[in-house]
Amino acid sequence: MSDLFILQNQDKLFLGRQNNWLDGRDLAALYKTVHKDEAINQMFEASSKDYRQRIKVLSCSANEKGLPLIDPELLPEPLPKAGKDLFETLEQTAAPGAPDESAAPQADLT
Repeated sequence: MSDLFILQNQDKLFLGRQNNWLDGRDLAALYKTVHKDEAINQMFEASSKDYRQRIKVLSCSANEKGLPLIDPELLPEPLPKAGKDLFETLEQTAAPGAPDESAAPQADLT
C-alpha cells in the first residue's frame, strides 16, 4: 500500500475527479494522486477558480483497490442525494410562511 494525496476544503468536502466538491462517501469519485506536486498543482487550480476556497492537501493510505482510506473524523455530514433526499432538504430550508409564487394574484389585463 502506498500513500495517496487528496484535497479537502474548509467545509470538509473533498475534490472530485470532475472538479466538484463531494462528501467523500464515494471513494472512486475523489481526485487522488500518488504525487504531492500534482496535488499541489490541482489545489492551486481549484483555488484559482474560486478564491473563497481554502484547500489543503491530505495524505492518506490506500486500500487494496487503490482508493484512499479517509479517517471518519475528516468526513463532513453527508450531502443530500439528488431526488427525494434533496427535495426534502430544500423543503426544510425554505422559509416558513414565504409566499407561494404559484398562488400570486394575476394582473387583470382587460
